[in-house]
Amino acid sequence: MASFALFGISVSRGISIGRAHLIAHAAMDTKHYLVPQEKVEAEVERLQQALSTVQKELETIWSNLPVDAPVELGAFLDVHAMILADSMISKEPFNIIRTRRYNAEWALLTQIEELSAKFDHIEDPYLRERKADIQQVSERIMKVLTGTPTDYHPVSPESDSERVDMIVVAYDISPADMLQFRDDTFCGFVSEIGGRNSHAAIVARSIDTPAVFGLAGALSLIRQDDWLIVDADAGIVIVNPTPLVLEQYRARQAAQTKARKKLTKLKRTPAVTIDGTPVALLANIEFPDDCTAALENGAIGIGLFRSEFLFMGRSGNVSRIPGEEEQFEAYKKAVTLMKGRPVTIRTLDIGADKPIGTPESSTLNPALGRRAIRYCLAEPELFLVQLRAILRASAFGPVKLLVPMLVHAFEIDQTLALIEQAKTQLREANRKFDENIKVGAMVEVPAAILGLPMFTSRLDFISIGTNDLIQYTLAIDRVDPEVAYLYNPLHPAILSMLSMTIWAADKAGIPVSVCGEVAGDPHLTRLLLGMGLREFSMHPAQLLNVKQEVLSSDLKILKPKVENILALVEEEAIEKAVHDLQLDDMTAGGT
Repeated sequence: MASFALFGISVSRGISIGRAHLIAHAAMDTKHYLVPQEKVEAEVERLQQALSTVQKELETIWSNLPVDAPVELGAFLDVHAMILADSMISKEPFNIIRTRRYNAEWALLTQIEELSAKFDHIEDPYLRERKADIQQVSERIMKVLTGTPTDYHPVSPESDSERVDMIVVAYDISPADMLQFRDDTFCGFVSEIGGRNSHAAIVARSIDTPAVFGLAGALSLIRQDDWLIVDADAGIVIVNPTPLVLEQYRARQAAQTKARKKLTKLKRTPAVTIDGTPVALLANIEFPDDCTAALENGAIGIGLFRSEFLFMGRSGNVSRIPGEEEQFEAYKKAVTLMKGRPVTIRTLDIGADKPIGTPESSTLNPALGRRAIRYCLAEPELFLVQLRAILRASAFGPVKLLVPMLVHAFEIDQTLALIEQAKTQLREANRKFDENIKVGAMVEVPAAILGLPMFTSRLDFISIGTNDLIQYTLAIDRVDPEVAYLYNPLHPAILSMLSMTIWAADKAGIPVSVCGEVAGDPHLTRLLLGMGLREFSMHPAQLLNVKQEVLSSDLKILKPKVENILALVEEEAIEKAVHDLQLDDMTAGGT
């Protein structure tokens, strides 16, 4: 068969080479028919048995989690178990069977399609892709209903003496399914749907496995046992590569393996530039157990604990929001695991566009609606519960409190007032906490940067959220395929805002960090260092790559070069200059 390439979304990094192992999409051949009235309850029972089977499957997977399994997997299994138990899955399809007389598969598919449509209105990229979790749970139920195997054991055409790596090709893949592929046989993932914020993508990054998602039609274009090259660095999958291409990629793969082994030696090396400037490299986490990966990769602290992950997978019933004790134990665990290193906890970044549980309605423009601090200030009791939990955790180690989406001075003042109220409540209850806890703001809206003095005069530190800043500044949604090509962190307006914020914070004498994806991109490390950034926070898997760039940078050489880049106004010229910056040999004195 002729060689060809497919282009998708890079969700991890690296190169994998192996045979294709195709996983059928159970919903593709779903039968649609009406059941006779006298057989309706039997159909309900068939669906109920399928739900019970999937519940037992998840329990079995959970109990058999290997000791080296990524911490994300256990949390995501919990999310899937909660979705399975939620009324949207455990009740509504039965109502459809009874009222419309749909067969079980059709009823389940109808309910899932309705729920998925609601999630499409959510603005936040991460939460929008949570519909994938619902679809993955549905897929497992559908496999039981249709008799499709869920335990995958590929048969390689090669002899037993010559092991061939396998690459999973699926319509979609869940974290639970990933466990069945987590051995030395499987080396990559290809999925027709999904993006960088899907749970599967997060797991792929955590286990450092090359993966490319969003390859529509892959199951129909790729045949079982086809040779594949997954170039996750470029988001490309090459099907049936020619011998020359295969040889070139094997050489690249070997070079990457050697480079990664070399990187592990940097774990305990202090992040200091050639000219002696120390740089703080911290980790972004979603769950307390992520602290283990952060420490293993040399993080000196947690720069962003996304607390909203504690609320994921819960129903819309407000009484089921995690209470003070549950939140406190999670924050305390993270603080304890970090063993005296600082932990920055972001308050709940959720709202009208990021509802707790299944969205019931949508707004005209969710990104501009009641989200993050706007939501918390509108729900002060909920906010006070979280503030007390965070404050109590500060008694067990250094904690900083980070508030997202602040724009107005009165929002800052109201937030600080509620923090003081939470402190008063804890004093009255004889609860210990850090009286001098540092409070900072996420700067992620252009208005916040233009009005930065109101922040620097009231708060202790600034953290730049580049993901939202780029979207709000350029007025584009980076997960919308129609405009995703416009998402560019090297747009001159973005560089100007980053530089302006770093300079203003430095002048005001307060720390500033970057905690968006820009911080974890080693191709931009030297640019940010030249702007004056000294604190980076990123996914743990990116720490060593960024540290390598820090260690090979000389600020005396970088600063004038970056000043010249900031004076450029054409994106193409900026991109070339940043690329050239990466090629500079700092150890030779530069030019």
